[in-house]
Amino acid sequence: MSHKFPDNFLWGASISAHQTEGAYKSDGKGLTVQDTRIRDNHEIANFTVASDHYHHYKKDIQLLAELSVKVFRFSISWARIFPQGRKEVNQAGIDHYQNVIDECLTHNIKPMITLNHFDLPQVLEDIGGWSNRKTVDAFKEYAQTVFKAYGNKVKYWLTINEPNIMLLVDQKILGKQIPIKEKYQQFHHLMMAEKYAFKFCHELVENGQIGPVPNISLVYPATSKPLDNQAALYFNSVRNWAYLDFSCFGRYNTVFKDYLKQKNISITFSPEDETVMKENFPDFIAMNFYTTMTVEKPMDKNNMSEGISDQQSEDIMDWGFYKGVTNPYLKKNQFNWTIDPDGFKTTLQTLYDRYHLPIIITENGLGAKDDLTEDKKIHDPYRIDYLKQHLEQALEAIEAGVDLFGYSPWSAIDLISVHEGISKRYGFIYVDRTEKELKQLRRYKKDSFYWYQKLIQTNKIPAESR
Repeated sequence: MSHKFPDNFLWGASISAHQTEGAYKSDGKGLTVQDTRIRDNHEIANFTVASDHYHHYKKDIQLLAELSVKVFRFSISWARIFPQGRKEVNQAGIDHYQNVIDECLTHNIKPMITLNHFDLPQVLEDIGGWSNRKTVDAFKEYAQTVFKAYGNKVKYWLTINEPNIMLLVDQKILGKQIPIKEKYQQFHHLMMAEKYAFKFCHELVENGQIGPVPNISLVYPATSKPLDNQAALYFNSVRNWAYLDFSCFGRYNTVFKDYLKQKNISITFSPEDETVMKENFPDFIAMNFYTTMTVEKPMDKNNMSEGISDQQSEDIMDWGFYKGVTNPYLKKNQFNWTIDPDGFKTTLQTLYDRYHLPIIITENGLGAKDDLTEDKKIHDPYRIDYLKQHLEQALEAIEAGVDLFGYSPWSAIDLISVHEGISKRYGFIYVDRTEKELKQLRRYKKDSFYWYQKLIQTNKIPAESR
């Protein structure tokens, strides 16, 4: 093996609209659920200005060109295109993303567009959001509109970002809890919206390719006890495979169906759903990966919180099926997330073995509290180390036969985290602002920027950590 990534490997970087753009009421944009949500912590930055990517997109894309990326994954704000969710198109929104796309192409960067990234228009949430079938109809109209507007220039598309996290971690992502029966009707509607995105992309975008973009955390059993293995089976199905089985096979996962049956949950289908499910499929899978999970079969309901990290406990929906536990073999970052590069390789192999579709990583990265020095440097060896460990495992997965064709980590620039604000930084590019003070929003290249730049230019993982 050459221990080099393939020559045509798509190196990139990723962002989302609501976490970076700001300009939340500019140029006719409607409000989204992220604009209106009640924030638990009013001391952290919100999304009204964010990183002001809306006004800095040219500078940001120029920096990405200097970084040497080949693909830029970003999302379109649905409410910029349809301020009322549907019907009346906002031409200023259409024009803005046309300008972003053109700027990418000017620098030989392929745009990869996510149709929806956690920012449903508020007017659709007001009629029930994804619980209401009319939201699927609105999404169909939105998807067709952007495919027609940009399909002649954009060939890589992603559907709905992390629908599994949107539902499993509803309080964190949406700011509210969804009753379990409503949650899984939303599951069906989200997955049907995705199926229509596959259909319209293939009909409207010449040579267009599209894929789902779930967050996948492979679930380990805490021990070799049979019941712990059963807990891992159920949690893998509910957290991961239910979504991809729907996308890639056009069916409900069998273990997931048993979970719904035991919870007395029934799903309402529209007459055309079975046909649409079984006739429209993705070209590839986009995977967001940060960590793995470990579960056991719970025996004591009163002892549920012991040993569970914040990230894990958010994901645990029902103590009767599985209980999240801290994996003693993994280290944690400063935000209490476990770090598991070996699990990254295992997840890639498992995913490819199940679905046998090409894979691109569209999120993987380390959130950390970076410091800007007096001489305007950002030394982030911890981020370089994280990326290096995961990319070594990605390369091993490729050499083991996984068709991994790209890596677009989180994130291109610093952005606003829902619970940690701007203090939790992911970017290769530092955005100089605090939680309350915007300053001048200047951009600075971190040490990780130069490390990733060298990796892209050589297709080899740099040996040095700085």
